[in-house]
Amino acid sequence: MNYILFDGTVRNALLPFTFTRPVADIRVGILTIREKWEKYLGYTTTTLTEEYLMEKFPMVEMEENVMINASFFPNEILVEMVKNLEKNQAIIIDEEIVAFYSTDSQEEVDFDDYDLIDYEEEVLRIENTWDIFSKNDAAIREDFQLITEDRYSEPIPKSVNVIAPENVFIEEGAKLEFVTLNASTGPIYIGKDAEIMEGSVIRGPFALCESAQVKLATKIYGATTIGPYCKVGGEVNNSVMFGYSSKGHDGFLGNSVLGEWCNIGADSNSSNLKNNYEEVRLWSYETENFAKTGLQFCGLMMGDHSKCGINTMFNTGTVIGVSANIFGSGFPRNFVPSFSWGGASGFTTYLTKKAFEVAKVVMSRRHVEFTEDDVRILEHVFEESKKWRKE
Repeated sequence: MNYILFDGTVRNALLPFTFTRPVADIRVGILTIREKWEKYLGYTTTTLTEEYLMEKFPMVEMEENVMINASFFPNEILVEMVKNLEKNQAIIIDEEIVAFYSTDSQEEVDFDDYDLIDYEEEVLRIENTWDIFSKNDAAIREDFQLITEDRYSEPIPKSVNVIAPENVFIEEGAKLEFVTLNASTGPIYIGKDAEIMEGSVIRGPFALCESAQVKLATKIYGATTIGPYCKVGGEVNNSVMFGYSSKGHDGFLGNSVLGEWCNIGADSNSSNLKNNYEEVRLWSYETENFAKTGLQFCGLMMGDHSKCGINTMFNTGTVIGVSANIFGSGFPRNFVPSFSWGGASGFTTYLTKKAFEVAKVVMSRRHVEFTEDDVRILEHVFEESKKWRKE
């Protein structure tokens, strides 16, 4: 069967992260949503997403297809239902389409003609940006079980101070000496060729993905995910870094999400709690206003390719778009549009020519090419975000 992951109704609520990727390629837990589905299904998947993203993330349609809403995470029961779908059948949760059977001969899909099958079990789903960190605890636990089932961990080095070693899994090539791991609060996963430097103290649930690095004497509280090829230092609490991003020095990051190719300058801090302890409001691209999160703790949401200078201070509930460059003293405003250059004293437009030069250099350092597809995607984001920049 051919499986296609589609963005669904939540795509705009997951901006700025979905400016540069389909919903399926958001990382929550150890794996991206796509990787979760592919492991459960035993098949590769393609994507139905925004038109400007489809050259980089193409869709492959065959004679018979099953379309899956990428905002829902797989589990054994849901996957079995998806695999058993037949023509003119769809799975729904609270009137939201989770998956449906389609053929290439269908000109349009009318769910009034479908047999709708209710899914009534528990399921993880991301509907807002803050779900990425607030549901990361449950996601790490599910992914840990999925990845480690019937497998053996590499031995824990003798110099490691470990609590609940049965909840620690180390992949081949990982390096860690003279660190403290407390997995009594949740599982700890250390990916292939990852490194935890001496003096670091880590509480689970925690995921350190392939070739990621924890710097000297880092303090990490769960539930935190450090994506592939990321570098992290200082103090981190309940945060997710998608991949190829760096927070390599002292400073606090809490209840936050960083996309790819971000860099947090030394001694930068993000507030995750308001002084009056009120509910945090976060910029919504859907309503173009600040939305209630229902959370008392919420920090920084930073889109791909954005960076900040040393000693940057972020207010509680700050949203930064794609390819923003932030520096200077004082608190920048709580919403920084894509391709903004500046800080608390004001912003100008970060021109694409300069932004692309930086992206090319940054990506080449990790031996990743800045492609024409990347250029086209970022040019689209630049145009789309003009309405929020004061130019």
